[in-house]
Amino acid sequence: MIFIAVRFTVRPEYADSWPELVADFTRATREEPGNLFFDWSRGIEDPHQYVLLEAFADAEAGAAHVASDHFTTGLKTMAGAIAATPEIINVEVPQQGWGAMAELAR
Repeated sequence: MIFIAVRFTVRPEYADSWPELVADFTRATREEPGNLFFDWSRGIEDPHQYVLLEAFADAEAGAAHVASDHFTTGLKTMAGAIAATPEIINVEVPQQGWGAMAELAR
């Protein structure tokens, strides 16, 4: 699985409307056959920060995502709303999707 975490700092005027701004991109990505998850969270300490956690089944699925029209359109949409260059973590992990947290298993 390809796991990606991206931290976006958005301009103040887009902080509240960010989820709507990226809604089409989010929907289209979630519909990709190789997408495992694509989840947004908003920062608690900094309401201008959003974190995207996303995963793709394999490198081919990740490459298809980056080559998609909605990826290109999404980047153009986000570019006008960000306050800084996004920060990213991109790694390959040997599991598919989320696993159970053993320390809090029920």
